[in-house]
Amino acid sequence: MGSYEYQIGVMVMVMAMAMLCLVGVVMSSQDGWDNAHATFYGGDHGEGTMQGACGYGDLFKQGYGLETTALSVSLFNDGKTCGACYELQCYDSPWCKPGTIKVTATNLCPANYTQKTGNWCNPPLKHFDLSVPMFTKIGVYKAGIIPVKYRRIPCVRSGGIKFEIQGNPWWMLVLVYNIAGDGDATDVKIKGSNTGWIQMTRNWGQKWQTWVQLNGQSLSFQVTTSDGKMVQSDDVAPKDWQFGQTFEGKQF
Repeated sequence: MGSYEYQIGVMVMVMAMAMLCLVGVVMSSQDGWDNAHATFYGGDHGEGTMQGACGYGDLFKQGYGLETTALSVSLFNDGKTCGACYELQCYDSPWCKPGTIKVTATNLCPANYTQKTGNWCNPPLKHFDLSVPMFTKIGVYKAGIIPVKYRRIPCVRSGGIKFEIQGNPWWMLVLVYNIAGDGDATDVKIKGSNTGWIQMTRNWGQKWQTWVQLNGQSLSFQVTTSDGKMVQSDDVAPKDWQFGQTFEGKQF
């Protein structure tokens, strides 16, 4: 091979390697992202975003506000992902707006097996049903539905984990919320000042229950998230706690 042909060959190899590096950068920038679709529910000011299948009450008082989403059945995972945080961006649509949003899973977008079309939340589809203000940050309102890329991200919370005590003297139900990090409580234990650690069971969403009577005892909690991390909050509630009260523990 002559020197000229050799130089051309080297240039081709360099250009090929550069293209591969560029492709690698593009591919790596998409690491952790998956494809889904997004719609919206509620009113322009967030009407319809309260309560829901995760058991949360007033999302504004609890710090979630409008930055929320309902998840399709496959993402909701029987309530195990309640409290998890996601980043979404619209892509590959003329209805897209630039930028991303960050939302917390606070509700279920239920399956509908009676309709023949538009069943975006049926398994195995991945879908986000957003509040209107969040949808219109990344997509045009009249589009109705947009393709999105999403990824799970750590939750950032102000203050400690909150424990809202509900139930009655014979049955305790505790809403656990405002969890940082993975955001989703997958295991909760409670301890009275006169007991050892008691395993609580998920009632629904992020409401956890026990039939052990703990009246008149100060209460401690252990909360474990899906990444296996656990935080223990000792003597969160004093011995004179009352049903309907909310107490604040430590944070991840």
